[in-house]
Formats: sequence, structure tokens, C-alpha cells
Amino acid sequence: MKHTEQELIDIKGSISEMWKLVQSQFENAKNALIHSDPKLAEMVLSREKRVNAFELKLDSDCENYIALYSPVAIDLRLVLSILKINKTLERIGDFADGIARFVIEWNEEYHNKELFEKLKIEDMMGCVEKMLEITHNALTDENTTTAGIVFSTDRIIDTRYNDALVELAPYINEHPQETLYCLHLVTVMRKIERAGDHCNNIMEEIVFYIDAKVLKHNKKD
Repeated sequence: MKHTEQELIDIKGSISEMWKLVQSQFENAKNALIHSDPKLAEMVLSREKRVNAFELKLDSDCENYIALYSPVAIDLRLVLSILKINKTLERIGDFADGIARFVIEWNEEYHNKELFEKLKIEDMMGCVEKMLEITHNALTDENTTTAGIVFSTDRIIDTRYNDALVELAPYINEHPQETLYCLHLVTVMRKIERAGDHCNNIMEEIVFYIDAKVLKHNKKD
């Protein structure tokens, strides 16, 4: 095996580890939010530095590979895609961190299971988890046939988010004492919606790497 091939295998292994860490962070943030578990939220906060460290190391590895080996064609597309995916995964990790902070600051006092069910928050976060899993498998298997599932799931999250805003308005009118809490809850739902968008972007990068197609600003249903 050539040294350059081993370097690429190592980079792909590192992005897979980063992926699993972010998946774990998002799952823990979801469970902390749904079950109002501040200890689990604290765990998410404590592992945020690991996500950041992974991002910096992987960025450095990719940059060094480009500088040393001047890759072309599919190898160059792979490294460029991993650079962008790495940054996107770190942002999803930031969203998990933000959700965990909400749990610690607000959710223990105001947690309302019925409201969460009405807003379909667990369902939205489950969709993001599904997208993270599908995109990870797509890169690992070098197969883009599941791209449509990712894009359609993102549209489901968008619909859930818009419906939740409509549902939340009358709740605030009926419970004015919880207005500030609800406004912060909107920012949480926005983080979930943005996490879905970021999964969309990851799949676009995988399609660029494997199929050499640019989908950005040009996706069709």
C-alpha cells in the first residue's frame, strides 16, 4: 500500500470518529432535553472540547495531505469534502452544546412534556439523528443512493419547525409567565432545524466526492 493511500485511510478513519462523537453528543442532548436531565446535559458540555479538538486535528491532517501530495481528481475531492464535512459536524456539535445549555438553564424548571409532544421536538431531533446515520453510512460505503432520503427528511424537519411555531403562539398567550422560556425554546428548535440543514450540506459534499456533481443551489426534488 502506498503511503498516500494510508494517509487517506487515516483521514477517513478520523472523520468517522468525529462523526460518532457528534452523533453521541446530539443523542445525549436530545435525551437531556426530552427527559429534563441536567446531568446528561453537563456530560454534553464536558465533551464539547473533544469535538473542537477533533476538528482542529482533522483540519490540520487534510491541509498537510494537500500540501505534501498535491492530490488530484477523486482524492482531491475526498479531502476537500472531508474538510467541509469536518467543519459542518463541529457546528452540529455546537448545536448539541447549545441545547444542553438550555436544559441546564431553563428546562428543569419549566419542562412540559405535553408541550414538547405537541411541538414534535423529539421527532425533529430523531430526524436529525437519522440523517447523521444515513450520511455517515453513505460516506463509509461510498454510495449516494440514500441522498434523496436525507433531502426529504430535511424538508420534514422544516415542516415540523414551522408547525411548531404556529402551535407555540397560542401557548404563549395562555401562559404569559412562560414567554421568556418559550422564546428560548424557539432558539432550541431553530438549532434542531439548522442541524438538519447541515446534514443536507454534508450529503451534498458526499455527492460531490463520489459522483463529482455539485448540488449546492441546484438540488431537484
